[in-house]
Amino acid sequence: VRRALNGYPEVSEATRLRVLRAADEFGYRPNARARSLSTGQSMAIGHVLPVSTRTELVNPIFADFLAGASETYTTAGYNILLTMVPDSDEVETYKAMAAQHTVDGVIVHGPRVDDDRIELLSSLGLPFVVHGRSSKIDVPYSWLDVNNTGAFRRAANLLMDLGHTRIALLNGNASLDFAVRRRAGFLSALQDRGVVAEPDFVHHGDMTESYGYSTAEALLRGPTPPTAFLVASIIPGYGVRRAVEDAGLRLGKDVSVVVHDDDLSYFGSGNTVPFFTAVRSPVREAGRQAAEMLLAKIADPLLGPEHRLLEAELTIGLSTGPAPSD
Repeated sequence: VRRALNGYPEVSEATRLRVLRAADEFGYRPNARARSLSTGQSMAIGHVLPVSTRTELVNPIFADFLAGASETYTTAGYNILLTMVPDSDEVETYKAMAAQHTVDGVIVHGPRVDDDRIELLSSLGLPFVVHGRSSKIDVPYSWLDVNNTGAFRRAANLLMDLGHTRIALLNGNASLDFAVRRRAGFLSALQDRGVVAEPDFVHHGDMTESYGYSTAEALLRGPTPPTAFLVASIIPGYGVRRAVEDAGLRLGKDVSVVVHDDDLSYFGSGNTVPFFTAVRSPVREAGRQAAEMLLAKIADPLLGPEHRLLEAELTIGLSTGPAPSD
């Protein structure tokens, strides 16, 4: 039975199917603790979040990613170890995980431009996959990322195709690698079209509703307010929507808004016709694939670095329209 359940090649296909049917009939599930003792593996995957990113726990993007990863873990018999630690303890947490074998591997979230966690994990020999990339790290490592540069270049071009030239960028934290790539895509699109990027129109911050509202509200009160906003997430996007409405303006008529990631499980943009025009990344699929990559590295420690770049889909909603005439 054990050999059939674990896919040993000497078990015939007919016998394996009989065992699987019986296991399903009687509701059998492998005992993770027993399997850990027999294999020397913990059968757990670590996700470490420093306290400064505690908002990630309620961030629908992180939740969808984790949901996708969980599907892969569950199928393979793995559990998730989710750990919240003070920023100052993050390094020691990874060291303890490696020394005590509490996890078989980890997924790194929110990589910074120069992220020392990558070199640390490489030196510890703990299998890991980065959700994102780190621009200034030279050591080889496995990552899965979305083409943030291309997505924001495409979104900016859409707004310029509609006649907008005063476009504000409400980006994520400037230290995060994805934010740097998104800013680069936005600025390169403007430069290619001969549109001058207003320095006061480029902002970075935590991707909260209040950040979107306060930033948009201040910009809309300016002498030459933007006619369009490109926003790093649907969450600050709702803040921008509130600021536009409070200013007595109409979204999609007086002001256009494009957001990133609007199609999330518990924070959607609409059904038949989405409210927001958006560049959608496959968040749940990214979780599934990152988990697959990590489990492959755990199964084969000699496996070389793997890189996967996913594309975002541009969807047109009600929040964009032609630039208003001055």
